[in-house]
Amino acid sequence: MDIKKVHIVIPIVMAGIIGYFGTEIMDIKKVHILIPIVMAGIIGYLGTKIMDIKEVHILIPIVMAGIIGYLGQVDLDETSLVISRIPHISRPSSQPVRQVDLDETSLVISRMSYPQPFVDKPQRTDVLLMSPWLAPIMWEGTFNRDILNAQYRQKKFVVGVATFAVKKYVRFIEGFLGSANKFFLSGHRVNFYLFTDHPEKVPSMKLAPEKSLFIIPVQNYSRWQDISMNRMDIISNRIRTHWHYEVDYLYSMDIDVQMFEHIGVEIIDTLVGTISSWQYTKPRDSNSYERRPESRAAIPSGEGDFYYAASFYGGSVSEVYKLTTACFKGVTEDRANGIEAKWHEESHLNKYLLYHKPTRLLSPEYYWDEELPRPQIIRVKRLSSVRKDLEEVRS
Repeated sequence: MDIKKVHIVIPIVMAGIIGYFGTEIMDIKKVHILIPIVMAGIIGYLGTKIMDIKEVHILIPIVMAGIIGYLGQVDLDETSLVISRIPHISRPSSQPVRQVDLDETSLVISRMSYPQPFVDKPQRTDVLLMSPWLAPIMWEGTFNRDILNAQYRQKKFVVGVATFAVKKYVRFIEGFLGSANKFFLSGHRVNFYLFTDHPEKVPSMKLAPEKSLFIIPVQNYSRWQDISMNRMDIISNRIRTHWHYEVDYLYSMDIDVQMFEHIGVEIIDTLVGTISSWQYTKPRDSNSYERRPESRAAIPSGEGDFYYAASFYGGSVSEVYKLTTACFKGVTEDRANGIEAKWHEESHLNKYLLYHKPTRLLSPEYYWDEELPRPQIIRVKRLSSVRKDLEEVRS
């Protein structure tokens, strides 16, 4: 291009700069991002050459083209989260929403020896194995962890665990971390995020090489209910600022629990809830849902699937962000209206999971309460609450 005037070069250079920084910020590495940049340059050249426009406003379409190139090419995968306040710009219907890598190597499981499955011989007939919306329910005897590990180790995912040890609950840190180090996702990368108002009281512990502990100072509150309900807000904010860069999946767990059997990759899915050990056999109208219509956590009579425990839930980072953000919004609106849900953030969790169905459910094996006698269907107690004087530890 025979460019002899300086003012013609300016819009082309600016278009290149806009396109460059758009791709650098969003880490876009695909060739098709060059299209809007090249077009912007051509528009800049032809607009000044043919129409002899020398005013500054010729930059407007070039800047807009650069912005479109910047916004239009954000490609989110299933396990990443980009929090954006920018309005959605629709793409042409002819352009695919996702770019599929047809040459990606498929996962290959090494040769293994295990019993053959038969469709007419279910391994468990005493429990529900699938929800009405076709989400699997995880029970002992329904999966082969060796096969699952062979698949998931090739994916090289990172799991985050958020837990809170505030005020007297610091006494449970050692028991939780000690058992989690041994039984939680052994052989897979796990980041434990411990929120506490007493960082100096966290015991020094040696974790497995694939596990890491991050201590995050947090304020306490005068009421234990406020500590509980503000966890959703803290998790949501931390996802937005840190965790969507650091982990693929995130789980929230109580600190006053211990693990007794392995909890592995069978818990990994997009949105995961744990069926309460207290209410897994109760009819829906007997469950502890919030029923008052003035609460944002209200579930009308005659509705409800399972009752989910807030002691253990999770999923992909993006889905946990949506869950915690929505639940804390409900908590905030209830506070503004002078109401507190029956079981605090757990009530809001149950409301959310009723209308945003979990893609996987964990049976009561994954959070069994020590105060309950174990029925025959609970073959394994994987995780259990620690016996304690609730009034004393909450004071």
